[in-house]
Amino acid sequence: MARFPRTEPEIAALAEAMITGLTDNSAIYPAPPIAPLDLTTAKNAYIIALNAAIAAAAAAEAATATKDDALEELIDAMKSDIRYAENTVNFDDDKLKLIGWAGKKAPTALTPPGQTRLLEAPRQGNGWVFLDWKAPIDGGAPNAYKVTRRERPDGTWAEVATAVISEATLVEQPKGKELEYRIIAINKAGDGSPSNTAMVVL
Repeated sequence: MARFPRTEPEIAALAEAMITGLTDNSAIYPAPPIAPLDLTTAKNAYIIALNAAIAAAAAAEAATATKDDALEELIDAMKSDIRYAENTVNFDDDKLKLIGWAGKKAPTALTPPGQTRLLEAPRQGNGWVFLDWKAPIDGGAPNAYKVTRRERPDGTWAEVATAVISEATLVEQPKGKELEYRIIAINKAGDGSPSNTAMVVL
């Protein structure tokens, strides 16, 4: 069984075929509910509406292009006056506020990251361990993370890897020992506080 078309061109083509078929075969289809003449009227109304929609879309596209050009000209004009104003008052914030602008913001000093959070060792195997953690919620943004390790219970902490994302897979780890790991977020301003520890036995 045929399916009624979904696209507009397919619907229009089927309408044309139906009008022609009903007109040429009136002996077979003597009394269709919608006569071929009425079907033609409906099809023509659709064509008129389609052409109007196409014209309106073209007009809207042209209007949008004109608007975008005008906006670009406005932006260029505003930037010229802003540069003039900044140079005239030597970036004085109070005076620039008179025209709705502002002076240069004082650079914000970078601070070390806060404490790395929620360190876990969800997967481990023969001489390897996968660690993941969450970034600090305070302090400066981390550039990287130092992965540190020690032998329990009181070994010395040593840096064993550096990661730029909040996870790391460490291989060739000491076997048969109780090990503790912790993570320290770092940036150019310094080191954050160590995370909680995660204990593993490989």
